[in-house]
Amino acid sequence: MTAEATLPATSASPSARQVWTRARGILLALVILLAAAVAIAAIRSDARHGDLDPRSADPYGSRAVAELLDDRGVSTRVVTTLAQARAAAGPDTTLLVAVPDLLTNSQQSGLHAAFTDSGSRTVLVAPGAPSLNRLAPEVTADPGPALTSALSPDCSLPAAQRAGDAETGDYRYRTTATGADECYPSAGMPTLLRLPDASGGGDTVVIGSPDILFNKRLDKQGNASLALQLLGSRPHLVWYLPSLSDTSATNSGSQSFFDLLPSGWLWGTLQLFIAAALAALWRARRLGPLVPEKLPVAIRASETVEGRARLYRKANARDRAANALRSTTRTRLAPLVGVPVSQAHAPEALLPALSAHLHGDGQTLHALLFGPPPSDDAALIALADQLDALEREVRRS
Repeated sequence: MTAEATLPATSASPSARQVWTRARGILLALVILLAAAVAIAAIRSDARHGDLDPRSADPYGSRAVAELLDDRGVSTRVVTTLAQARAAAGPDTTLLVAVPDLLTNSQQSGLHAAFTDSGSRTVLVAPGAPSLNRLAPEVTADPGPALTSALSPDCSLPAAQRAGDAETGDYRYRTTATGADECYPSAGMPTLLRLPDASGGGDTVVIGSPDILFNKRLDKQGNASLALQLLGSRPHLVWYLPSLSDTSATNSGSQSFFDLLPSGWLWGTLQLFIAAALAALWRARRLGPLVPEKLPVAIRASETVEGRARLYRKANARDRAANALRSTTRTRLAPLVGVPVSQAHAPEALLPALSAHLHGDGQTLHALLFGPPPSDDAALIALADQLDALEREVRRS
């Protein structure tokens, strides 16, 4: 028990150095990936615009349709704020809202109020349920997508009749408005609507897909013809691209920060919190490295040995277990062969005395008493048996 008490405490927890050694490769790879992403974004930032941007020549930009409109005498102006879009209301203007669902509730209501009965044409590109309630209250979006994007007009709207087949089918709609033109149906529901306003001079066009505006799709079917007729009916086109820099997006009335977050983010955060709590409870069983302390009561030696052996086994600390067995054996053998206990752990003092006492091989004794740790549990058991046999032999001789 004396020799075992001098051994350092054993802990299976990795040290800070071990954690850094294991994690530095992953951290280095993440840093390289992040640096590469930033570099690529910086190189391409000057040449790229967003999707549906009339200044962009990228496949999903809309520069081609803007240039075709310019050839026909229609000016195109890009605006990124609600104030600029509302100021453009007038009978000689077409307003195109590129991504209506990105607008806040107050922005949608303000935009609808500005263009109602103004004589303007408002074109809503692929609006969903969040924006239709305010920008086109008489229209609802069908939850199922269109079966195909290339559809036939099947309506009396002159622009659709002249364009012929076009790719309008991502969303399908229903409307209760009287006098509405319902075009390009899919499964009996239109993918393009034209809703005249009360004044009769203006209207709202709801189109279910942005494909007719993309550079890469403009030459397909009748996309170009339909886009030019819908956007070129008035001499001025205002292309509204909602922007995060628009201050009207933050002035959302009674909406709080959590109201602006999708419900999925809130549920995801809750799940992460629960997972973190469960992980903390799981790791709470490990209260840090073991520390030696004096026991308040006397415990039988066999119980102490068994408890410590179980700790060694749980931590796979065969090296510590072998060191304890060898250290205790050397401490008991030293007085039997005339070596002071203070020199029991010195090979140059203990091994010659044991060899002379047993007339045995010093190298075999060195491997047994000072050798490397066993590689598995079977080797550890064999080591314990050999140390026990050696001690019995010394005591008999």
